[in-house]
Amino acid sequence: MKLVFIQTGGTIDKDYPHTTKGWAFEFGEPATARILEKLNPSFEYEIVTSCQKDSLEITKQDRINLVDLIKESKYDKFVITHGTDTMLETAKFIREHIKNKLIVITGSMLPERFSNSEASINVGAAIAVANLLDKGVFIAMHGIVKPGTEMARDLKTGKYY
Repeated sequence: MKLVFIQTGGTIDKDYPHTTKGWAFEFGEPATARILEKLNPSFEYEIVTSCQKDSLEITKQDRINLVDLIKESKYDKFVITHGTDTMLETAKFIREHIKNKLIVITGSMLPERFSNSEASINVGAAIAVANLLDKGVFIAMHGIVKPGTEMARDLKTGKYY
C-alpha cells in the first residue's frame, strides 16, 4: 500500500516562528512529515501540498483543485490534513466527485508543534482506516472515525462525534 498525505493547511500545520514583531501563524512543512518521521512506518507514502490555508479561507476552487489532485493520482488511498472548521464541507464536496478511492480527512484542535496536540493520534487513526478500508470518504477526529455523511460537530465544544 502507498498512502498519499495531502496538506491543505489548518491548525494541524500551523507554526509559530518568532518574528521581529512577535508571534504569528504561518504554514510551512506539512505536520505529517514530522509525525511520519517519528512513526517510521512500514508502508510507502508520499506527501504533497494542495494549499496552505486556514479552512475558513478554503474556496470552491481550492476544493476543485484538491479533487483534481486526487483523481489524477495513480494511487487510491489518501489522508488529507485539513482545518477543523470546514472539513465537513470538504468531505461532502469530495464525496460528490470521487467514488472509487479512499479519502480520510483529519486535523487537530492544536498545532502539531504543540506538545499537547492530538494531531499524531488523529493522523494515526486516519492511517489505521487506510489499512482497513478500500473506498469512501471518512473523517478521523477526537478518537472516532466515521463516514463524512455521519460525522457531526458540537459547535459549543468543537468536538466531532
